[in-house]
Amino acid sequence: MSTLPIIAITPGDPCGIGPEVIARAFLNDALTPQAKPVTQACFVAGDVGVMQQAAELVDPEAQKLQIKVIEKPAQALGLPLGVLPVMQVANYVPNGTEPTYGAVQAEAGRFAGECVVWAAQAALRQEIAAMVTAPLHKEALSAAGAPFNQFPGHTELLQFEAAAHQGVSLLDMPVRMMLANDELRTVLVSIHVALRQALEAVTYDNVLESLRITHQSLRLLLGRAPKIAVAGLNPHAGEGGLFGREEIDIIEPAMAQARSEGILALGPYAPDTVFMRARQKPHVHPEFDVVLAMYHDQGLIPVKYMGIEQGVNVTLGLPLVRTSPDHGTAFDIAGQGRADASSMMAAIKMARQLIP
Repeated sequence: MSTLPIIAITPGDPCGIGPEVIARAFLNDALTPQAKPVTQACFVAGDVGVMQQAAELVDPEAQKLQIKVIEKPAQALGLPLGVLPVMQVANYVPNGTEPTYGAVQAEAGRFAGECVVWAAQAALRQEIAAMVTAPLHKEALSAAGAPFNQFPGHTELLQFEAAAHQGVSLLDMPVRMMLANDELRTVLVSIHVALRQALEAVTYDNVLESLRITHQSLRLLLGRAPKIAVAGLNPHAGEGGLFGREEIDIIEPAMAQARSEGILALGPYAPDTVFMRARQKPHVHPEFDVVLAMYHDQGLIPVKYMGIEQGVNVTLGLPLVRTSPDHGTAFDIAGQGRADASSMMAAIKMARQLIP
């Protein structure tokens, strides 16, 4: 019997590639029994019918992959390779008999949201050790209506559930997004907001809070205090005030306070070069463990360019472990049985590393 901590995987939007990449991850383990399995002690918190169809996409003859219906998380333990356990936690009832791949559906958004809420609450009750979320579609989530239309994505929905569970306000449950792959880690000061709002979010308090969350979270992952490179907001990190004073008036004072708390905050550095200095390359030790970026695209473009296939999205600051593949629903290839499961498998591995 396996003693691994149990991980719940949510299927994401059933009209996208989420269920498919989950099924392929389990199939990959079955096809490589000599390797250390990634999906052991994992189960899908979703809909049995959705996952059965996904299994048929990746293993049409049902030779290596079988669905097993479970009623509680503990039943995911000790199963042989090639068995994909599914716990029915939400019902996907489309207009037809199967998902309309590549389509934005309110039913799909609702289903995806309900699965995430179930897994989050199970994690907060410590019934599971971590959750890994396949991608949902933000437009479908919004189309689902209340309560899901108030959340831009997973991060905000999980923040809401965690705050409600602990009986605190959203302001008292600060979270940050970290994107990581084999070469680079980056944490964002702001997440899913318009660029004008992202610039306004570069405040002393937000930068300092981001440094604290990054420090606390990466210590768990690395087993030591991380070296945090701080990217400037402006070109050349402001060039001494010539191109903007945010570095002088906001970022540097926040870093000084962080350093007084024992946080290794370095910079601010020119954002067009700092990511290269933090890049993990063969036989080269990076200068930094992680880059703190000032806004969404500043941090995510370089990390995704360096390897989206192995990318992992981690929500920092939550009282639970949550990771996700670093890709979207990929409506253009959904239902074709050819989606790559590498990022999903990397997300499961990362989740295990983050479990206390």
